[in-house]
Amino acid sequence: MATRAVLQAFERYQKERVAFVTAVAEMAKSPQNIEALQQAGAMALLRPLLLDHVPSIQQSAALAIGRLANYSDDLAEAVVQNEILPQLVYSLAEQNRFYKKAAGYCLRAVAKHSPELAQAVIDSGALDSLVTCLEEFDPGVKEAATWCLGYIAGHNTELAQQVVDAGAVPMLVLCVQEPELSLKRVAASALSDIAKHTPELAQVLVDAGAVSYLAPLLVNQDAKLKRQVCSALGQIAKHSVDLAEVVVEAEVFPKCLTCLKYPDEFVRKHAATLVREVVKHTPELAQLVVANGGVGALVEYCGESTGNNRLPAVMALGYIAAFSETLALAVIAEKGLAPLCAAVAEETEDHLRAAAAWSLGQVGRHTPDHAKAVADTGVLLSLVGMESAPGSSEDLATKCRRALKSVVAKLTALPALDALVHQALPEGIMRMVLEQVGKVLANDPAGRSQFVHSGGLAAVQQMAEAPDSKLKEAVDIINSCYPEEVVRYYSPSYSQQLLQKLEAMAVNS
Repeated sequence: MATRAVLQAFERYQKERVAFVTAVAEMAKSPQNIEALQQAGAMALLRPLLLDHVPSIQQSAALAIGRLANYSDDLAEAVVQNEILPQLVYSLAEQNRFYKKAAGYCLRAVAKHSPELAQAVIDSGALDSLVTCLEEFDPGVKEAATWCLGYIAGHNTELAQQVVDAGAVPMLVLCVQEPELSLKRVAASALSDIAKHTPELAQVLVDAGAVSYLAPLLVNQDAKLKRQVCSALGQIAKHSVDLAEVVVEAEVFPKCLTCLKYPDEFVRKHAATLVREVVKHTPELAQLVVANGGVGALVEYCGESTGNNRLPAVMALGYIAAFSETLALAVIAEKGLAPLCAAVAEETEDHLRAAAAWSLGQVGRHTPDHAKAVADTGVLLSLVGMESAPGSSEDLATKCRRALKSVVAKLTALPALDALVHQALPEGIMRMVLEQVGKVLANDPAGRSQFVHSGGLAAVQQMAEAPDSKLKEAVDIINSCYPEEVVRYYSPSYSQQLLQKLEAMAVNS
């Protein structure tokens, strides 16, 4: 009888522990419960349950702690302060697969918040255990470990290097080859987090054969996997010509370009980013993308997207156009100017408009024909407006000024220049325009008459006579293209001079 009473008491204790830890884990799912759980001291009560002799209680405790830590960096810090990490790491090596998943989740929830917390996870000895988990048979355990390694590596170069030094990369490459989609996604994401920091880290991935296994996955129809694959390949390609060539040699084109038309917006954005990271390096790589129909695909995507999703395509078109007249002409021929001008007109964030202004400058800077194509869109006045707007960032003003300088310096179409002369431009930009007008008029006899009839010459004379004008030197160059009497006739003081002569004649008579 006494034995039964004892057993019942212990059974009741076990049931209460199970009920408690399950309830806390469930409540921790909802953000509105977190503060109350924190105030009630949930973390301190859960810690001993990690050492419980009942596996299900251990798992639920680890899950509950992970959900709490996932909520904020303060709670993640509490996990470190309560010395919970060593117990989790120990259990990763000793316990069953269910507990390993929960422990991996908890470590990831701590590591994700900051480099300092990620370093605390490493200092607890987690890396070796996590890499060992990548060799487990259960894909869920591999996935939990991969998540955690990706979060650690994503923070900075030093943490990513520690993940590499622990031998994670070859195992992550193997995870990419696993049949489970979710594991493939997380492994590709972790590889991306490692590669993004330095050329050396990206080279480690290349040496492990990651590119040859990632590239074929571009044609996989799973949107989340396509996103991560595009991202990882882009992070590898961005660092150097050699790394970009490794990616290209894996036959990512034209597969990558078809991703620009994929329904998922993040797939499209990451694909555009991959294209940008390839084309920015050399004319040869840009030409390869153009030859595969890349400009048309970028233009279509750029026209359909908005905001930060549009940015990589805007920049890719600029990089392509920057290399040569021929490549810039390809952008013009594929109607690439329209979406770039639309970005200038429609976007509200300065960095997006600055990128569009820069790309337009790269298209127009090559020859008079290129400059005329840009000027004919009417975008130059928009660039002038953004350059002089009080609310424009310094970067936007600088990019607009440089784009205007690049285009105007090559612009020989007098009507386009004439249209600018009649605008109220800032003095620095107007001087640039007038200097170019002077160069064009010096070699264009027919244009001189046209400039007079349009009212351009008269407008120029008024600028020279404005108080404190710094345009006189540029105006004098224009005036030197005309007979002195014509210049005098169109000067603002000419009518005054005529009146004075008439008055003098009247007095003399």
